[in-house]
Amino acid sequence: MPWAGPSTLTENAPIPGGFKRFPLSATLAASEAIASRRQRGQPILPLGFGESGLPVHPVLTAALADGAGHSGYGPVAGTQRLREAAAGYWSRRSLSTRPDQVVAGPGSKPLLFGLLLAIGSDVAVPRPSWVSYAAQTRLIGAMPHFVPALPGQGGICDPAELDRAVTASRAGDRRIGAVLVTLPDNPTGRLARSAAVRELCAVAERHDLIIISDEIYRDLVHDSSAEVVSPAAVAPDRTVVSTGLSKSLSVGGWRIGVARMPDGKAGPMLRDRLLGVASEIWSAPTGPVQHAAAVAFDEPDELVERVSRSRSLHAAVCTAAARICAKAGLAVAAPQAAFYLYPDFAPWRDDLSRRFGISGGPGLAALLLDRYGACTLPGSAFGENSTSWRLRLATGLLYGDLDEQREQALTAADPLRLPWIASALARLGEILADLRP
Repeated sequence: MPWAGPSTLTENAPIPGGFKRFPLSATLAASEAIASRRQRGQPILPLGFGESGLPVHPVLTAALADGAGHSGYGPVAGTQRLREAAAGYWSRRSLSTRPDQVVAGPGSKPLLFGLLLAIGSDVAVPRPSWVSYAAQTRLIGAMPHFVPALPGQGGICDPAELDRAVTASRAGDRRIGAVLVTLPDNPTGRLARSAAVRELCAVAERHDLIIISDEIYRDLVHDSSAEVVSPAAVAPDRTVVSTGLSKSLSVGGWRIGVARMPDGKAGPMLRDRLLGVASEIWSAPTGPVQHAAAVAFDEPDELVERVSRSRSLHAAVCTAAARICAKAGLAVAAPQAAFYLYPDFAPWRDDLSRRFGISGGPGLAALLLDRYGACTLPGSAFGENSTSWRLRLATGLLYGDLDEQREQALTAADPLRLPWIASALARLGEILADLRP
């Protein structure tokens, strides 16, 4: 059916070429909902968008300004300077890396999309997992296969369940060729144990799967002494690692990410495919941002200190929010990384259904926003069933509305005593007290 023009484009009209519609990403929709309420002067408790709400360090703003003259397209894979810096970053984390293994892109999100296109198969994703994994898999015309995450760990498919899912897919007319891992995890804020990573790698070896390990939160593990085992250290010939600066250094709007290709002969093959995709979509990452990112991945002392302070702040506020949830009677695992927690409201299910006529997380999230001005995301956004009562709470935007407040939060001996943070946490407690049966 030909498209007759904008005047005929209604909600139910077909899209040219028969393409499917895709809704706005749940996380970005949450960000816009927060901004909209603020513009209308309505109170908001911003727990829906996973942003590290901290000021950009002056070292990075100076580097960005210094790179303003980099106006040419540059290499598709990213500048040599950036790739060398990223290689050094991974090498310092016991992943020996060559610059020619690194591909840079305008954020880890486009790199993921390019990788999925380059691999071209169905993908196993943990349930729950970040909203874009399944959505991007569908965008390339493949199928996401949700595999239950290991209980209490998050971010990693249960290896036994993954084995069954891959076997079943290949017995039918589908082929799972890749598996996604988030280390540590969004939405649960949990870190998979090394034994689980090794078991998953064994399944990947057995079924010849590519592992894509999203490690953008790696530097925000609350316990800096905790063991973080990347799949690339266990299965180096089949693992791609991606990261960026949006979470650790709060420059999400700058859009820069890097991916480390596998060792062995799979690496150059996948790199060539990814560069072909990149050349047709983004051409090359932005020059000035690459210049600043190279400085960041060099990890000068000032930025190492900033990441350390932000990690401590995230841990303090997120852990406090988890305690409030647990004290109210919700089931919630203690957060281990970043600024996420994933409480389960199932203990209140019958009462909430009776009082408000809701049947799961989507209704609960809508109730919290409309009745209390609290923006959250339901577990269904992360692959759970709509009857799940889990919500993801993101505490990274509770550090203040002004940069001055956020800087104080970074340097405070006890950020929980700052009035604006204490007020936000108290508001969470008040809302839960009002909802509690």
